[in-house]
Order: sequence, then C-alpha cells, then structure tokens
Amino acid sequence: MTQTVLILGGTGRIGSRVAEDLLTYTQAALTLSGRTARTQFQLKQQYPQRVRLIALDLAHLTALRSAIAAHDLVIHCAGPFSYRDERVLQACIDLGKAYIDVADNPPYVKKALSLRSQAQAAGVTAILSTGVFPGISNSLVRQGIEQLDQAEAVKLSYVVVGSGGAGITVMRTTFLELQHPFLAWIAGQWQTIAPYSQRETVAFPAPYGDCNVYWFRTVEAMTLPQSFPVQTVVTKFGSLPNFYNYLTWLMAHAVPKNWLRQPQTVELLAKASYQMTQVSDRLSGTGIAMRADIDGQKHGKSAHYCSTLVHADTAIAAGYGTGSVAQLMLAGELHQPGVWPIEQALTTDLFEQTLRQRGVTIERSLS
Repeated sequence: MTQTVLILGGTGRIGSRVAEDLLTYTQAALTLSGRTARTQFQLKQQYPQRVRLIALDLAHLTALRSAIAAHDLVIHCAGPFSYRDERVLQACIDLGKAYIDVADNPPYVKKALSLRSQAQAAGVTAILSTGVFPGISNSLVRQGIEQLDQAEAVKLSYVVVGSGGAGITVMRTTFLELQHPFLAWIAGQWQTIAPYSQRETVAFPAPYGDCNVYWFRTVEAMTLPQSFPVQTVVTKFGSLPNFYNYLTWLMAHAVPKNWLRQPQTVELLAKASYQMTQVSDRLSGTGIAMRADIDGQKHGKSAHYCSTLVHADTAIAAGYGTGSVAQLMLAGELHQPGVWPIEQALTTDLFEQTLRQRGVTIERSLS
C-alpha cells in the first residue's frame, strides 16, 4: 500500500519545500494542511494523484487527531513553534504515528523531549528540529565530532541572504527570539547572553565571503551540550545585505522591550521585514551559508575541524533536511522509538548519503 504523509503547514513556504522533496525522493501520497484549503496550490496541480489539500486548525483537537490517525507519518511545519504546545506530538504518540518537526524554539523542544518515555513505550519514533538550522547544522556537528578523539568546543555560524526563500513565519520567529536574553553553554556552565550581541566577522565560502554574525538563540545551543561532552557551544547568525543586521541589532538593543513583546508589534515588524525582503531578494538572492568549527584533540594533539555548506535557497535546504529524514523513516532505515533531537537519531552515514543524493556538498578540513 502507498505510504501516506500529513504535512501540517504544508502549504507554507517551508512545508511546501518539504513536500517537494518527498515528491521527488519517495512514492508517498501527501496531505498538505493549512488554515484554508488552497484550491490553486501549484503542487496539487503538478501531482494531482499524490497531493491532497485540507483545511485544518491545530486548535481543533478532534479534527487534528482524525487527520493524524489517517496517515503513516506526520511532519509538523506549522510554526512559529513558540506559539505551539505538544498536542500534535502527543496525538501521534497516542495514535502510534511517526513524527517529525522543524521546531526552532528551545522551550518547545524541551517540552517535546519530556515525552521520550511515552514515545518509547508506544514504539513511536519522533525526530525534532529537522530543517536546515536547526537540522542540517546539528548533523554537521555530529559529523565533525566523530572526526576527533575528543571535542571540546563547537561554534556554529550562519548567514542567510534576504528572506532565505522562507515566508513571514520565519520573520515572526526572528523578532520573537530578540525579546529575551538566553542561556548558552560556555566553559562548562550555562551563561546568560544578550540576543544579537558580540558581533564577529566570519569567513564563509564563495559567494558570501566575510560576513558579520551575532549571538542568536537556537535549538542547537540547547541540545548539542546534551548530546555531546563539549564545554562550549556558540551559535551566531547574520544576514545579507548587511543593513539587515543593523536593523535587527536596533530591534534587539535600541527599542523598549515592552513594545517589542507586544504581539501586534511582532506582527507589524514581521510584515514590514517580509515586504522589504521581497524587494531585496530580487537583487541578493535567498541563499544560506553554514560553518561548523570544532576544537578538540586528535592523536593526543590539539586539532581543529571545520566544515562548510552553501545553498542558493535556504527554504529548499530546509526541505532537504526534513525530507531526507522523512525518506529514511518511510524506508524503515531510521526507526528509533522515543523523542530525539536530530543529532541523536540520524547517523553520519545516513546524513551524508541523503545529502549526496540531493547534490549537496560539504567542504571539510582537519588541522
């Protein structure tokens, strides 16, 4: 029988990229949900036999559970995850359905991880944060740590061009993450960091070159110290064109926090930013560059490992990250009951295999 996949938020920018990946690399039939059923959705027109569209409000638990029960795998792309609770994951566990998400909010992920024993007892595999960052970034770190005898410090640097090909939800998430200081694992202890602080210039591969990056709260910063015995995890993010960095810094440091924390303010800023990127994207593109630097020991000597990855479209790369995990789960190659951050569930061999299949190259060096 044909396997079936429900993609919550499947008509959004990230969800539709995940759907495209699954349509390319699997034979699964897809149900894409949104707040409304989009009758003119392009993927439905391209794949009329494999794509179905439904309107689904995640607040309506009965309808949600009914939709989950009718599918083999659920992929949760309906962010921002700072607005979500664990109801989708809990329903999947209750109904015995495999689960994947693209969660980028640490408090949400922490709550989801607390359901691990329930998922194990139910025989349900649930993989969290499977997009590009978090997602591919976590696997880059695992890949690097496995090249060393001992890893001590991890530094992840990202730069996204314009909107990154993503939708307004990603803009909302950015402004939500600027509202509060966060904890980072530094020198073996959790320390408080101001968002979008401590600017640093990092060298990325062509065509990006030297770019400014700033501290940014990410899921990786929370899960990597739990997954690997490292003393420091740094996660920094920047934008191109560079004037977006100045605007973001102003939002983080120069406006009253009470104003920034108003939902209507977040919505106003997200919409304004999205409109700006719709103009600049035509000139700058929507790519991403990622760099993982890992310091540690190899053969009794200090060693430094560096890996880089670039892609011309951030949203497509996110689709690769999530789609590859779904592909492996549907094929029976990734079955690990419980709730896991991606770096604890996806082996490096499978990570490299699926990225090669998608034509993605990782440049690596060890010195």
